[in-house]
Amino acid sequence: HLEVPVVATEPAVDSEAAGLTVGSAESPAEPGAQSSKKETATFAAGCFWCVEAVFEELKSVENVRSGYTGGSAETASYYVVSEGDTGHAEVIQFDFDPSVITYKELLEIFWTTHDPTTMNRQGYDTGTQYRSAVFYHSDEQRDLATAYKKRLNDEKAFGSPVVTEIAPFDKFYSAE
Repeated sequence: HLEVPVVATEPAVDSEAAGLTVGSAESPAEPGAQSSKKETATFAAGCFWCVEAVFEELKSVENVRSGYTGGSAETASYYVVSEGDTGHAEVIQFDFDPSVITYKELLEIFWTTHDPTTMNRQGYDTGTQYRSAVFYHSDEQRDLATAYKKRLNDEKAFGSPVVTEIAPFDKFYSAE
């Protein structure tokens, strides 16, 4: 499985130059401000156990769970998904408070904790279940992910094109 740092220390792209400034008006609320409603994010970045460990360490990220989504089969389990025929990806899904950590910040962490330039592969893990993908839960998440991916590619942040799939979230199947 892929070794992943617990905290990304260097962004893959100059966030400020890319218009993705952390700490902008969309960032954390002032102390004492009323907390906003929780949102859900779903990311695929290879082996879900490695990715889960990174996001569990983030402030306001809660209920991190590993599972499967993005496939056509009526059910998903490790055995079925590992066959490679269901179209499901190994994902993590979690809830977060956007007044504490923004979706843009989560995207930055997502893209710096795996190789988004390899199609259906992370390290030694190969197959569509190990693809890089953002499964969005709202039009805003879709737009932010699409814009961020475009900026990464425009700036050649990884040296190779980012091939991360950006797709609507459908159904989550919990991992065993």
